[in-house]
Amino acid sequence: MSVKDSGAGRAQGLSIGWTVFSYLIGGMIAYGGIGWLIGRAVHIWMLFPVGMLVGLAISLAYIIYRFGKQGAEAPSSPSRGGLPGGAGGMESPRGGQQGRPPGSTPKEMTGDR
Repeated sequence: MSVKDSGAGRAQGLSIGWTVFSYLIGGMIAYGGIGWLIGRAVHIWMLFPVGMLVGLAISLAYIIYRFGKQGAEAPSSPSRGGLPGGAGGMESPRGGQQGRPPGSTPKEMTGDR
């Protein structure tokens, strides 16, 4: 993994973090506002905090539904080399290593560059 790849991974993680944060805040604001409006109309002040909690719960459920499946991949099988993505030096049926053209060898990655 090069420095450029790790920077792109961090940027993607930051983007997902801001998305999750905005869903949580947005749900609390939207449902809290609805609760406040209804509570003000019927003179029940408890609908505002209840609306905020309902918005938080709905937001959490949506976040789990949307982002929870990314880390739930099936474990790699021993026939694929035991490493994610099949990288383990196993030869593919088409010749060459998995994900690489035939005849190419992986380059050693060191942290001193």
